[in-house]
Amino acid sequence: MFRKIILFTMLAILAWGFWISPNFKEIAAGVAIFLFGMLALEEGFKSFTGGVLEQILRKTTDGPWKSLTFGVVSTSVMQSSSLVSVITISFLSAGLIGLAAGIGIIFGANLGTTTGAWLIAGLGMKVKISAYAMPMLVFGIILIFQKSRTMNGIGYILAGLGFLFLGIHHMKEGFEAFRDTIDLTAFAVSGYAGIMLFTLIGVAATVIMQSSHATLVIIITALAAQQITYENALALAIGANIGTTITAIIGSLSANVQGKRLAVAHLIFNMVTAFIAIVFIYQIADLVDSFSAWVGISAGDYTLKLAVFHTIFNTIGIIAMMPFIEKLANSLTQAMPETVQPREKPIYLNEAAEELPDTAIEAVRKETLRLYDNAFAILAHGLSLHREDILSDKNLEDVVRQDNKVMPIDFDDEYEKSIKGLYSDIVKFISSAQSNMTPEQSDELFRLRAAGRDIVEAIKDTKHMNKNLSQYILSPNCHIRAEYNKFRIQLGNLMRELDNIRNDDEDASNILSLDNLKLDMKANDVTVNGEMERLIRDKKITAIMATSMMNDANYAYGVAKNLIQMGESLFASGNLDMNEAVRSVALSDDEVAEILEDNK
Repeated sequence: MFRKIILFTMLAILAWGFWISPNFKEIAAGVAIFLFGMLALEEGFKSFTGGVLEQILRKTTDGPWKSLTFGVVSTSVMQSSSLVSVITISFLSAGLIGLAAGIGIIFGANLGTTTGAWLIAGLGMKVKISAYAMPMLVFGIILIFQKSRTMNGIGYILAGLGFLFLGIHHMKEGFEAFRDTIDLTAFAVSGYAGIMLFTLIGVAATVIMQSSHATLVIIITALAAQQITYENALALAIGANIGTTITAIIGSLSANVQGKRLAVAHLIFNMVTAFIAIVFIYQIADLVDSFSAWVGISAGDYTLKLAVFHTIFNTIGIIAMMPFIEKLANSLTQAMPETVQPREKPIYLNEAAEELPDTAIEAVRKETLRLYDNAFAILAHGLSLHREDILSDKNLEDVVRQDNKVMPIDFDDEYEKSIKGLYSDIVKFISSAQSNMTPEQSDELFRLRAAGRDIVEAIKDTKHMNKNLSQYILSPNCHIRAEYNKFRIQLGNLMRELDNIRNDDEDASNILSLDNLKLDMKANDVTVNGEMERLIRDKKITAIMATSMMNDANYAYGVAKNLIQMGESLFASGNLDMNEAVRSVALSDDEVAEILEDNK
């Protein structure tokens, strides 16, 4: 309700402004075009995130200064601290980066966004950039309609730049025209009262537009047209810095607690930086004058001096806060503890993770791993084995021999409590996360969905096998008891090997180890059939026992096959191209059968 009131109030103010002043129309249209250009630019850069961004983030955020550098460079290139904030929250929510690295990126983004002020003040105010806007728009719109994802992304970037340039031109023309009708400097306020007032105006403008770049363009174009004083422009720039945190705050609303911690860190950093800038504004202004004289910026070039001021006070904020990144991250972790989610509820699946294909895929992978962890206990108990025994170095033959008790388990109840809800959420998330994905990325999501289905099928097969297994591992007939214990040992060892492969994530080729498991699985199946025939022939087991054993051998084979298939999709740790290359050389079912035939 509150948001609707604000929206209608803004629309009423705009309508009133359009009614009383044609020059206001020019400025408002310029702001609208500029913001639309920002959206197009962000859409274009999102087109190039397919796996590359994930690799860069992982390699360049393993230290505070590296993550700071990534924030500076990425924001300078993309000219959008908002997009970098959204990307960072998205990767943080998906667990791809840690909180300290995310904070470093946000610090760097604050400094990187100052390059926009330099471009606008140095180029936008001195060159007729509208002349470059039209060709960019023409070429950009043509490329947007191309089917190629790359061409489409380039088209959005060109169109975005074209709209940015066109928006700056209209704002500049609007403020120039204002000089003939009204002098806004009449509303200037000097001293700290003016600094506080215009800082609040800068905050409000940025919160409304959700773009510090747009606010800075307005400030610079108004300053160039001498519609605001230099001192008030400095205060507006400080306010824009505080207001830009609204993007991170809004983005964190759909994120998990890690995203919310980052938004708070962003707010703290910008508030501390703004406080330093306000307290020492006159000293920083003197420093700006000295630096400007040293690099050859004229004393009256206030637009460039504003860009210098913007860079200096953000740099001071980084110098003041960088030594405390780890402490800030730890404090936020303690102040905002992780809510322990029930086993059937997702942790990583949220709107923030859905923002980018990379994070959507990683969120699904991590959630499917949680599904497997939930299933692991069900599978272990279905085999009457303890989880800790499977994951230990104990010889499972000794474990089975020493403890042959049946573990009671209600498969239907356990499935409802820890599998069904989570699996449904994963499937639902995958269905909604496939927009703007490459075919390779969509294929990866389908593989992960198939991995979830394999987990569910393994549970069903274990449930079918459990009835006879629970009976025969207590049977006085040592032969049938031994065969069912073999099922338990073989599947327990398989689950142990899968866990070893899962934890060995240094190399994407680790999933090739699953080929050995495929061979063992097929060989065990052949051995079981041969042993069953021998026991029947020697009358060591009854016909009923043999029928049960034959059915349960098929179920055991199904459990093994589904778990191995799951591992091939879920435990791959490289990028999409590497994973695909590794899977292409993995053994198929026909190749497994052929190898076993050759080894006879």
